[in-house]
This record gives sequence, C-alpha cells and structure tokens, in this order.
Amino acid sequence: MVEESSASSQNFNATLEALSARPEPPGTTTLKRPASPTFDNSNDETSRKRMRGEEGCRNENQLSQEMVIASGDSALANDLAQELQCGCCSELVHKPVVVSPCQHFFCGSCCALWIRNGGTSCPACRGESTIVTPSRPLQIVLDTLLKSAPHKARAEGERRQADEIYKGGAVLRFPSPREVSPEPNMNLSAEFARPCPHCLPNNPYGWRCPQPIPDPNTDVENAWRMDDGLPAGHGNCGHCENFLALQAPTTTKCDFCQVSFCGVAVPGRCVAAPLLVQHPHEMSDIADLIQSTEVYECFNQNEIEVEYIIDYLTANNVTPRHIYREIVVHVQGQPQQFRPLLELDLFSDMHPVSGGTDPDPSVPRQKICRHCATEVLLWGLKEWWVRERLKGHLEEHILARKDCPEGNSCSRQKDLAHAREFNHIISTVSAPEALEAPAIPSEAEAPSAAAGVEPENGPVVGNAAEQLALESTPL
Repeated sequence: MVEESSASSQNFNATLEALSARPEPPGTTTLKRPASPTFDNSNDETSRKRMRGEEGCRNENQLSQEMVIASGDSALANDLAQELQCGCCSELVHKPVVVSPCQHFFCGSCCALWIRNGGTSCPACRGESTIVTPSRPLQIVLDTLLKSAPHKARAEGERRQADEIYKGGAVLRFPSPREVSPEPNMNLSAEFARPCPHCLPNNPYGWRCPQPIPDPNTDVENAWRMDDGLPAGHGNCGHCENFLALQAPTTTKCDFCQVSFCGVAVPGRCVAAPLLVQHPHEMSDIADLIQSTEVYECFNQNEIEVEYIIDYLTANNVTPRHIYREIVVHVQGQPQQFRPLLELDLFSDMHPVSGGTDPDPSVPRQKICRHCATEVLLWGLKEWWVRERLKGHLEEHILARKDCPEGNSCSRQKDLAHAREFNHIISTVSAPEALEAPAIPSEAEAPSAAAGVEPENGPVVGNAAEQLALESTPL
C-alpha cells in the first residue's frame, strides 16, 4: 500500500511539471482572469454603454423596490395611526395614559379634562377605576410612528394647548362617584314596559300619571308590551332614557330638538332649561374649547385664529357659557331669531331618543337642552368673534394684520405662517353696529330675564321643572 501511494504521488508531480513546462500560446497573459472591461481600451465606448445600461436597470429596480417598501410603510403608518387614536377625541393620542384595570388609553389632557369635569370612571367603558398612569410602551410606539410619518403629528397648537392641561408623566386618580346615574329602564325587559317614576302610587314627586303603566311584576295580564310602542301618555327622557310622564310637572321639552326630559333622574341634566340659564354640554371651561375639534372646524382649521381666541378668553376670563349667552341675546335681537338655525336642521338626532315634530318654526323659543345649547354656541362662535374683534380690545399686532384677499374661503388657512401674516376673519358688520348689539344680562339678571325666574340656585317662581333647571350640577 505504501509503494502504491508513493507511485501515485510521483505520477501527480510529473504531470504538474509537464503542464508547467508547456509553452504559453501567443497573445496570452499569465493573469488568472481577464482585466475589467473598464481598463480595456480596445472596446471602450461599447463597454461604457453596456455598463450604463446595466446601471440603469439596477437603479430602476432599486427605485421600484423602494417605492414598494415606502407604500408598505405608508400603509403600516396608517394602520398604526388608526390603532393609536384616543378614545375621547378620536385623534392620534398625545402623551398617552392608560386606565387600570380596563387598559383603555387616552390623551393625558383628555383624561385630565374628563376627571376635571366630574368623570369618575373610564371614559370609554365606564368601568370602575381609581388610577390612570402614563404609558411608556405606547409613547415609544407613538414616537416611532411620528419619526417615520411626521405628517401624522397633531397640530402644534393642539399639542401646546394639551400640554398646558397635562404635562406628562403624572399619575391621575378618579374621584369617588358622587351619584350613580340610574340605568335606563326602557331596555330592562324586551317584552314589557316598566312604570315611570310618576306611575307608582304614593311616589315622592307629588303627582301621579293619569294613565300609569302597569307593573309587569304584579300585573302581568295588563302589562304594556314593548312591541306596542310607547305607553299612552309617556315618552323617553333625552338624557337618562327612562320612561317619563309627558304631563308631569317635572317634565320639560326642548323647543329646538323637541325631545322631552324627565327632570328627576339626574337633576340639572335631565332638563330643558330657559335659554339664558342652560349650560352647553361639555363646554364648561376654556379647556373644553381647546379640546373640541368642532371649534377648529368653525374657523376652517385656522389654528392661529383659534389660538388668538383662546388667549383672549383666558386674559379676560370669558367662559364658553358666557359666549353662549351673548350669542343667544344677539340672535333674539334679530328679526327671525332662531328660525335660520332651525332651517339648517342643526338640532336633529341630538339624543338617543327621537323627538317630536316642531309644530311651528316661527314660534319664539323658550327652553333648550344642553346638547342644543352647544349647537347654538358652535353655530354662533365665529360671528361672536367677529363682533368681539370690532370692539378693538385685541392686541395691536393681531388687529394690524392685512386682510387676506380670499378671506374666509382661503385654502391656506392651515398654513401657520400665512395665518399669522393675514387676517381671514373678514367682517360684514361695521364697528358701530357691533357695539350697538344688545347687552347680555348679568349672571344675576339672566334667570329673571327668562320666564320670571330668579338667580340660579335662588328661589323660583314657577313649577318644579324650573326649580330643577336652575340646580347647579358639576359639568
């Protein structure tokens, strides 16, 4: 075996020597591979054209791949932005906080306003909770999204205003519930209606329905079936949705949406109050205006103008309710009063229950619910600001701006630089006319201006419904 291996090695070496000794063919090179065409002068032009063509193909393929990746990233960014919407404002969450234990998340400022306005549970599911904590994982995902898609960020003005409400990193706590709202009794039974508060004998309200709803627990033979519609003489409260007696002294009806309110379930909320007494729904302070997307819509998304309004209201301690009352007084001084608003159909579908038909749109309006009061506020907010500007109380640099040639219809109002340079609130009313607007009654005079009612929380001349309308309730 050793001899065979030695012989094989000798034969292999002899073969290598023979190949090495073989003469090179003429014109050949000793390089193991040919030189790059770039250095070959013989076909220089042809090589360059071929390489440019190859590079063009590679660049085109690379560009198409990048476009596919970019489109994929855009779709992912849209999906993430959709998932990261705040449960309160339905916008991309800002400084997210999480409610425990339900794990619903919101903007820190939205949750802070919810608690400030009396919220005692999760704004989304109403589940019991005591603590709200900032969410670092959500913030990391949000930062990553905004880094890849910065155009999805909230407007600078919104972020700045939200930061004034919630600085970030703070733990929020829900207060203990003051009063649990009653569950609607309209859906307790899919088969039978249940008595309203005034149907029961010896009820604490001092008045009983002339057509009481039979109690299905004690009189199932005469019980009112839900399939038969609303029980005779009854309706549903626009706030708590419980059954109410239409003729009860505590029942009130909104002259705008034509929905009735029971006046007994949640005092101050289950009521249509005199116009100058009512509180606009979810508009208790300036912070609510900041958080309202409808306010920005009133000014065609002109953040600069909204910023000027907020600064003005803050400096002069003007509340949304004060603005609402000034709008009401102004409208009441017009020849048609609220008829233009009614013709715009602003007050339909305001509540989960349906309202009646307006018997006569030309009749003066006396009472309004909280939701309709908010609609009046938003409808008249822009014109209120026009009248307020004409009084000349704004800062000089605001009043000195040139009017935009396109005025209110300008499509560049979202451009912050353009909005700072030009005024888009073009008035159709002269300054003297604005100053001659009817004066709003003082806080003490307002209730007496409506149906002979005395100041809020004071004695009442009238029925029990007016008393309930004037009760102070945290917003």
